[in-house]
Amino acid sequence: MPALLWPGDDRAGEHLSDSAVIRAMVQVETAWLATLVEAGIAPAEAAIDLADSVGTIDPDAVALAAEAGGNPVIPLVTLLRARLADSHPQAARWVHRGLTSQDILDTALVLGLRDTADAVLARIETQIHTLATLADRHRADPMAGRTLTQHAVPVTFGLTAAHWLHGVLEARDDLRDARDRLPVQIGSAAGTLAAPAELLRLTGGQGDAITLAHSAATRLGLPWSPPWHTVRAPLTRLADALTRALDAWGHIAGDVLVRARPEIAELAEPAAPGRGGSSTMPHKANPILSVLIRRAALTAPGLAAQLHLAAATTVDERPDGAWHTEWTPLVELARHALTAADQTAELLAGLHVDTGRMARLVRSAGSGLLAEQHNLAHLVDDAADTDFDPSHYLGSADALIDSVLDRARTQEPTPTGGRR
Repeated sequence: MPALLWPGDDRAGEHLSDSAVIRAMVQVETAWLATLVEAGIAPAEAAIDLADSVGTIDPDAVALAAEAGGNPVIPLVTLLRARLADSHPQAARWVHRGLTSQDILDTALVLGLRDTADAVLARIETQIHTLATLADRHRADPMAGRTLTQHAVPVTFGLTAAHWLHGVLEARDDLRDARDRLPVQIGSAAGTLAAPAELLRLTGGQGDAITLAHSAATRLGLPWSPPWHTVRAPLTRLADALTRALDAWGHIAGDVLVRARPEIAELAEPAAPGRGGSSTMPHKANPILSVLIRRAALTAPGLAAQLHLAAATTVDERPDGAWHTEWTPLVELARHALTAADQTAELLAGLHVDTGRMARLVRSAGSGLLAEQHNLAHLVDDAADTDFDPSHYLGSADALIDSVLDRARTQEPTPTGGRR
C-alpha cells in the first residue's frame, strides 16, 4: 500500500513490507527445521518448506494478535503449528524448537535489510556511472565557486560532480561493508544456546549448538555471529551506512535546489508529465525530486539516533522495550533510503546543466572571483599583471577530478543484485 504521507514510497516496492517480513520469518523457521533434521534432532519428515505448506498468511491478522505477546513471532508460530498439525505433524511439532522470538525477528529483519541494501547498491552503481560521466564531460566548464553562500573562486561543474561522486563512493563502500556484516541471530532464550544444546543431549543429535547455528546461517546465506540480542552493532552499523548514503544524496539535492533557483538557473531537474506542479500556481516547475531526496536526508539521522538509543539502553540478556523500538525506524530508514536512491539516480540521469549560464556568471563576477589570485600576486610582486583569466585559476581541479574518476573506475562495482 503506498504511503500517503511519504510520496514516492512505492519506489521501495515490497522491501520490508509486513508481508515481506512475515515471509522472511517463515524462511528462518524453515532453515532451522532443516538444521534440526540434519543434526538428527527432528525426523526427516519435519524438513519441509513452510512457505509451500502453510499457504497465505494475513499480515493484518498476525499484527492484531501480536499485542498479546509484544511481537509478531508468537502468533506466527501459533499459526504455523495450527496449519501444519494435520498435513505435517512432525513439522508442527518441531517448528521453532530451540529458538526464541528475537532470534526469528532479528534474522528476518537482517534478511530484509540485506535485500534492501542490495537494491540501494544497485542504484548507487547507476549514480556512479552518471556522475563519472558528468565530471568528465564538464571538467572544463567554469562556474562560480561559492563558500558560505557567497562567490569565492572559480571552479568547474566537473569538479562539483566529482565532489558528489566522492560522497557516493564513500557511501557505497560503507554500505557494502555493513551489508556484508549482517549476521544470523541464533541464541535461544537468553543467548546461551541452552535449548538447542539440550535438544542435542536428549536426542543424541550430532554436533553442538554453535554448529547448529552455523548450519542455519549457511542455509540463509548469512555470516554467523555470537548472539547479539543486546549487542546491536549490526543494525546501528547498517543504519549509519544508510544515513551516510542519504547524506551524500542530500548534498546533491541541496546543490540542485540552490542552483535551480530562477535567479541562478544553472541546473534543472529532468522534466516529467505532471511533476513539480502547484495546486494553485500554473507557472511553477518545482524541483520536486530534490525536495523529496532532501526530505529523506533530513529524516534519516533521527531514525538512526533512535536505533543508537535502543542499543545504549539494552539491559540484561534481552531488552525490555528497547528492542521493540528498533523495528519501525529500521524499516522506515531502509525504505526511505531505497526511495531516495532511486530518486537520486533519476535526478542525475536527466540533470540539465546550463554551462552557458555558468560561464556568463563567471565573466560578470570575474573580478570578485579572482580577488584571491590578485592578492597573492601582489603579495609577491606589487607590479604584477592584474589581467587574469578565471580559467587559469582552477588550481588542481583537473587532477582532483581524475583522482575521483580513477577510484570510480578501478574499484570493483557491486555485482548485479548488490551481492559481492
